[in-house]
Amino acid sequence: MNWPAWEFQPKIRVALQGYTRQRFLRDVGAGLTVGVVALPLAMAFAIASGLKPEAGLFTAIIAGLLVSLLGGSRVQIGGPAGAFIVIVYGIVERYGLANLIIATAMSGVILFAMGFFRMGTLIRFIPVAVVIGFTNGIAVLIALSQVKDFLGLRVTAMPADFFGILSTLQHTLPTINLQATAVATLCLGGIVLWRVAMPRLGVRHPWASRLTVVPGSVVVLVLATVGVSLLKLPVETIGSRFGGIPSALPALQWPAFSWASARFLFIPAVTLALLGAIESLLCARVADGMIGDRHNPNQELMAQGIANFVTPFFGGMPATGTIARTGTNVKSGASTPVAGIVHSVTLLLIVLLAAPLAQDIPLAAMAAILMFVAWNMGEWREFLHLRQFRLPYRVTLLAVFFLTVVFDLTVAVEVGLVAACITFIYRISSLSRCEAVDLSSHPALTGPDRDIAGYRLYGALFFGAVKLVEDLQDRLPRDALVLDLKNVIYIDSSGADTLNDLARTCTRVGVRLLVCGLSHQPLDIARRSGFVYLVGAGHLYPDLNAGLAAAAQPAADLPAAA
Repeated sequence: MNWPAWEFQPKIRVALQGYTRQRFLRDVGAGLTVGVVALPLAMAFAIASGLKPEAGLFTAIIAGLLVSLLGGSRVQIGGPAGAFIVIVYGIVERYGLANLIIATAMSGVILFAMGFFRMGTLIRFIPVAVVIGFTNGIAVLIALSQVKDFLGLRVTAMPADFFGILSTLQHTLPTINLQATAVATLCLGGIVLWRVAMPRLGVRHPWASRLTVVPGSVVVLVLATVGVSLLKLPVETIGSRFGGIPSALPALQWPAFSWASARFLFIPAVTLALLGAIESLLCARVADGMIGDRHNPNQELMAQGIANFVTPFFGGMPATGTIARTGTNVKSGASTPVAGIVHSVTLLLIVLLAAPLAQDIPLAAMAAILMFVAWNMGEWREFLHLRQFRLPYRVTLLAVFFLTVVFDLTVAVEVGLVAACITFIYRISSLSRCEAVDLSSHPALTGPDRDIAGYRLYGALFFGAVKLVEDLQDRLPRDALVLDLKNVIYIDSSGADTLNDLARTCTRVGVRLLVCGLSHQPLDIARRSGFVYLVGAGHLYPDLNAGLAAAAQPAADLPAAA
């Protein structure tokens, strides 16, 4: 077996060549900005996942540092992401926090193995319909999970399944907190207004364009915290629910490991790994387009794997590349991984110096931020454009979306991939065809005492198209069969076996089989499968004309049977 050559080359090694003071200052400014942006998002993602807010902060600090130091992108920002909320919440509810640590570490091992074996490019083969379907489904579930805090409902324990969430929300709706609802509504409106109004105002006033760097989520978080504290509103805060955020570095957590629990956690770990790989590589591709660079997908996966293996043992959660923070990083002037390192240091300083201030942050404001994140996360216009696509694409996208929302993300992705594979097989098989050759211009082949037929095969001769060859066995001529394979681009093992069956049948009934145009991969597999031996080297011809000319000659010795 040829093992892949070991390559571990973080992008920072290349990015720092010719590094200047001006680039360093730009990276520092971008890192400070992204650190401020990541603060509310990291806490919100952790709370929505059923964890304490510091879990998100520790993840942004540790994973963000490791991804920037070891990753394959110049500007990728790693940390907790909204896509993980549903999966993490389900793991915590079903298996507990200790098993979340094990599942996250297992996903890190899987991610590193994917990068080590150069599987980074394979992620691109996941169909767009599957990606859009589960992305929109996750967005719906994120928004649904925030209804509790958005309305200030008194819920002791929120179930992880869709129908359980709906039932719990219905039964607790009478406990709505109007003050919390008002705070959440104002925060959501403020984020939307900041997002829409500030860019337009920046066109008229240069000072406003500088403010657009500060995200609306940070603005409303500060205003909501100050407003709730001054007015002393009866709204649940981080301090009242979690007791605040520790102002210290996380300690090493070593969970009780057992092979029995690892066996049940394998599927969730694979789901975390695949979702993290998709998110991080999609984010890296978007960043490439923004800075005109090309990331190393395998190095990025190895870095993500190391980050996800290390972070959970220090109180963190699953991490991946984040499009919103990476985009902010690029727009703020970042050009090297130094900006990501500064982003992690910024969050660390906030935790060490300003953690007590976080206890007054209202959870209603965090819910509003996540509602906005969920809306931006979904690609809702794709539903309006579905009529432009074929039925298989529509069915795949809607099935993945429905299964993600109602059942489980793992089931949705599995069904989506199976549906996409079946659709692909059907389409490729429909492109393969068999056409009869017109022998009317060859008098030597069409005499009353001659029974010769010729066929051209097109496309790929694989397991989905072997019926084309099987049908030839049902209508064999009496004297000779000329088979033109010049336009066959690929033959798999099933196609080779079917060709071998055809050769044996022709030998058994005394029909000469003349094969034309074999080249490249079809010729290679014809040799390795024994088809060339069954046909006989004397019955292989470079093109159809040579094969037809040979068929017009008197019958030669038949090839020996296998």
